[in-house]
Amino acid sequence: MKKLSARRRHPLAAVVVLLLALAATGGLYAVFAPAGKAQADETAQSLAIDEGKKLYSVGCASCHGTGGQGTTDGPSLAGVGSAAVDFQVGTGRMPAQQPGAQVPKKKVVYTQAEIDQLAAYVASLGAGPITPTEKQVSPDGADIARGGDLFRTNCAQCHNFTGEGGALTHGKYAPSLEDVSPKHIYEAMQTGPQSMPSFPDTTMPEQQKRDIIAYVKAVNGEDSASPGGLALGGLGPVSEGLFGWIFGLGALIAVAVWVAAHTAKAKKS
Repeated sequence: MKKLSARRRHPLAAVVVLLLALAATGGLYAVFAPAGKAQADETAQSLAIDEGKKLYSVGCASCHGTGGQGTTDGPSLAGVGSAAVDFQVGTGRMPAQQPGAQVPKKKVVYTQAEIDQLAAYVASLGAGPITPTEKQVSPDGADIARGGDLFRTNCAQCHNFTGEGGALTHGKYAPSLEDVSPKHIYEAMQTGPQSMPSFPDTTMPEQQKRDIIAYVKAVNGEDSASPGGLALGGLGPVSEGLFGWIFGLGALIAVAVWVAAHTAKAKKS
């Protein structure tokens, strides 16, 4: 007993007991904590879906159907994914005020929290493109030159060379990309809203999307400069050629008329 008592009073005994207690606590946490966190995440997702369904019933079901199956007034939402909801509702295009050739961008009527809840509910109807993270849409470190090549190849036909937008057929148009957030540009490429084709990751990888976003922000951002002087709407050679034709040729005609008039006066005198 004296030997056991002496061991208990050993200076390292308290340290050993503390280490054993910490090891036991860590082991118990490793066993129970992940399950608890996963359960909490699942509960939060279920609550978001329930709240989103309520919002959907009030603002969306009249056109898209009570279960998102679609009607004559709106397409099915099964499989469109959360990215499509975040884009359409986050830019104010949905809910639509009235039918037309194209639904315009307008003031957003939902908060971001409500948009996330709507997106969670629609995503539960079928797998589709997921709302991107901040890292996915960030133009930091992207290749602007390569983004310009990709934009001119895939986007400039409709949005023109600097993303100023342009007219399409049957009353439709490609909107300007000025002041559009990187997230919404990324989501538009993912989902292909309205007349726009979609560019999934299998067609256009994430890095290429980031390169395009970097290019758009470089040529159509708040601090974008116009090295050539007047931007002329950023419409490219059409507007520049028209400007040169009207003002350049007009100036030459004016000079020719002035020279001819003064030559005639000189001969008379």
